[in-house]
Amino acid sequence: MDWLTAPEALTLLGTRPQTLYANVSRGRIKAKRDPDDSRKSLYRGDDVRRLAQRAAGRRRQETVAAEAIRWGEPVMPSSLSTIVDGRLLYRGQDAVELAEHGTLEGMAALLWGAEPFQLPVRTRGAEPSLQAAFMALAERAANDAPSIGRSELILRVEAISVFASVASALAGGRSATDPLHVALALAWDRVGAADIIRRALVLLADHELNASTFAARITISTGAPLSAGVLTGLATLSGPLHGGASVAAQALAGQAKSLGAEAAVLARLGQGVKLPAFGHPLYPDGDIRAAALFGRFTPPEHYAALHAAAYKITGERANIDFALAALSEAHDLPHEAPMVLFALARSVGWLAHGLEQAKGGQLIRPRAHYVAAAADH
Repeated sequence: MDWLTAPEALTLLGTRPQTLYANVSRGRIKAKRDPDDSRKSLYRGDDVRRLAQRAAGRRRQETVAAEAIRWGEPVMPSSLSTIVDGRLLYRGQDAVELAEHGTLEGMAALLWGAEPFQLPVRTRGAEPSLQAAFMALAERAANDAPSIGRSELILRVEAISVFASVASALAGGRSATDPLHVALALAWDRVGAADIIRRALVLLADHELNASTFAARITISTGAPLSAGVLTGLATLSGPLHGGASVAAQALAGQAKSLGAEAAVLARLGQGVKLPAFGHPLYPDGDIRAAALFGRFTPPEHYAALHAAAYKITGERANIDFALAALSEAHDLPHEAPMVLFALARSVGWLAHGLEQAKGGQLIRPRAHYVAAAADH
């Protein structure tokens, strides 16, 4: 049996003396007086090494968990969508290929595991807007039944109803036969934009565990209604680092139009700020969704110049947020069109993840890594 001095034990444990003494008092480490110096103690080596190995394993787990939160390893199973080698797949099918002819309603059936359906027409209320969507979902969330303890079939029927509420709030009134991309084009009086709207909606339907989807899954994991999960997703999407990134892209494009593209890029970088709507950690070679849209419309001149200047200076390509801003200006859509497109399309994904989470029935409850404040020492 070997015995370690306090400095040797602390080096192995990587802790403070108080922690070492606490482990001794709790019986985890055996200690004895140092025969060469009665004022000091020795600590059994086997006990110290066992605790050190356990702590190392815990630290490795904490590191993995922390990195998973920041664009790291997958943290939960899902059969809905994934990004592999720069391709976005919906249940194993290439989203770019689906966007050639698919509709958002078709993506809903695919992701929900449902039969093709016709979205019910709801009575038109307030003027279609994001605010109307928030209000409609909030009212439903306060009154809809919990998602827990209900069959998959019943929840899929409810998903269609929630989706119809969102569609009514964002796209307004439409005929029973109008698909959503046509309804939006008519609501914006831009019939010629229907096809590019359709493509954008398909490409935006789902995107793994992005921030809004993860938030929606957390909500549904508590047993809250599907509408509450979509409301959570919409609230999270509204942030400037998520769906709101298109607003920043619009502002940057405006600067490029007045100052020149390179000047606008350099001015932003000179402020110590990354360019909004450029680059994406999951697409190191460029966001395939943006590329798929750019191949179907001609961006305004200042957007094209900004894209070229940003790539020349930063090496980053435009992502989907930039593409949405560019197509909205190219087709003279309303200023909030990028967020409307994003919210309408992603509601399909939020509902898909809500259905999957409700089926699993597990509460999502991560742990915090407590970092003591100076006053705690």
